[in-house]
Parts: sequence; structure tokens; C-alpha cells
Amino acid sequence: MTATLPSTVRSYHVSTGGGIDGLSLRTHEPRTPKEGEVAVAVHAASLGFRELLVLRGKYVLPVTPGVIPVSDGAGEVVAVGPDVRRVRPGDRVTAALFPRWLDGPLEPAYLPQLGGSLDGMLTELAILPEDALVHIPDHLSYAEAATLPCAAVTAWNALTGDGRGIRRGQTVLATGSGGVSLFTVQFAKLLGARVIATTSRADKEQRLRDLGADEVVNYRDIPNWHTAARELTAGRGVDRVVDTAGTLEQSLKSVAVDGHVAFVGSVSGNWPPVDPRLLFGAAATVRAVAVGSRAQFTSMNNVITAHRLRPVLDRVFPFEEAVAAYGYYASASPFGKVIIKIR
Repeated sequence: MTATLPSTVRSYHVSTGGGIDGLSLRTHEPRTPKEGEVAVAVHAASLGFRELLVLRGKYVLPVTPGVIPVSDGAGEVVAVGPDVRRVRPGDRVTAALFPRWLDGPLEPAYLPQLGGSLDGMLTELAILPEDALVHIPDHLSYAEAATLPCAAVTAWNALTGDGRGIRRGQTVLATGSGGVSLFTVQFAKLLGARVIATTSRADKEQRLRDLGADEVVNYRDIPNWHTAARELTAGRGVDRVVDTAGTLEQSLKSVAVDGHVAFVGSVSGNWPPVDPRLLFGAAATVRAVAVGSRAQFTSMNNVITAHRLRPVLDRVFPFEEAVAAYGYYASASPFGKVIIKIR
């Protein structure tokens, strides 16, 4: 089933390695969805640290020259190609960052990703494979739903994707106050965990508590924050760490024996070496987390719906000010997601 598409659409494109100055807005004719494809009128897109890496030419996966950036967006289905069965026009949807990763462990065949090797969501009209699409929880706005595909799914995978998951009463530590960390605080709390969060900003401490953190450690005041984590757990250590800061050594020093460290990356860009003896000393599992599958996305959305969870938004920019949105995200240390409203 197809519908009349607009004669022209606007999309941003990336000259990778050019930084924010490498973004350009172009007008082009839309492509009609083919078999198994869907046309989505994008209402909102959400920025994350991944998007800065793409612009800077430092993203770990291939980036197609001139690609439409941004993996995270949400919108309305306006047309479908032949044999599409999972969605229909009028559906409110978002898309998995890895469109081919439907379930199970990550495999090389699943690595093509939106806003990298595949065109992303910073566009008025996205043509997406139907298998990538995930329905939006009814209580969320398009702006809120746009925050989910990368940061939220990463946090969900970090907390539940190892096969053991969280048991009620365990302690989870989230490093920093970026997008993944804020979702970690929210998810861990609603799953019954005690939550410790770290931050470098005094003005964010109460906001983290309001979001669900039971304890907040300011690592400007306590650089060796792992000692505070030990003290807050009577010397035992935390059951899980979601490390978004690249502070793997301190994460291992803070985790309990047979604990779990979900290593998401390093927002600082630093990758300090780790003494392997720390792994033996902690007897911990360290698992690198690369977002998650569509099945994990769907499971996460079920929990979001059941608990009426709402993502944290910091600021919304209009589509025409996408460059300013990137600049704000890169420099302002936002608390919550930065949104680009497209329509």
C-alpha cells in the first residue's frame, strides 16, 4: 500500500571528520518504499554521543560518505511498500539502531546501522525496513519516543542482557549523568534495585535523586568514587556497574565478587589501561554493550508502558537549527536528551 509522498523532502547530510561544520541541509526527491520498506514522516530526532563521534570521524563502525545522520528518531508511517505486514499508515513508530538485529546475540551481519552505514533519522521522510520498526508506547510523545533507540536500549541491555538480570534488592551503580546513565537510573529503580549515581556537578545531584538515585557521589569531591561505593555497600561492593565513562579500573574496584560491569564506552574519549589482576580480584564479568536487538527494544517498551516511564528531555530545537542543537549538546553538559523537532 502506498500513499502520495511529498514532491521534495529536506535531509541533513554528514561530511564525516568535518565536525559540526560538516553538516549540510539538502532538498531532494523522496524515494518510494520498495518491498518490505516503509516511509516514515519523522517528527523528532534525538542526539547522543554517538552522533558526535560520527561527525568527528571517530565512530567505531563504518560511516557512508554523505549519509543522513542520527540513529534515534520517531514518526508516523505514511506509506508502505509491497508485502509489508508489521505496520500500516498512521502507526506511530521508531526504529532499531541495527535494523537487521532482530534477536539473539550480535553478529557481524547485523552491524549496518542507522545514521552510519545506513541513512538515519535527521530527515523529514525516512525510508526504513519494516523489520526495524518498533511501535511507540501510547503515553509517549514523538520527542520522548525519539530518545529510546540508542540510549534507552543500551541501558536496558546493560541491566538485563547478560542472562541473569537484576534481582530485587541488588545495588546498581551508574556512572555520570548522560543519556544512558539517566535511563539506567530509571530502569534499575523500577526493577527494584538500590541505585548509586555519580556526577561531577553539584546542580545535578538532587535531579539524580529525584529521578530515582538512592545515593549520589560527586566525583569532583571524591575522585576515588569506588571507595564511596564500597562504603555505601558496607564494603561488599555493588552488584552491577553501568560504565559509560571509560573508568573500568574504578568500576572493577567498586563491584562485588561475581558482580557485573556493563562497559558502554568512554564519553571522555580516554581509554586508560586496566591491570588484568583487577579482573581476577573482582572475579567479575565485564561485558561490552553495543545497544541491543529489536526484541530487547520491544521488551523494554513493554516495561516503559507498564510503569508509564517518561524519558528526561533537556531542550528541543527546530529542524532548521539542527547545527545549533549539535553545538548545544557538545558544550552544555545537558541533563536529559537534546531533541530536534522536525514537524
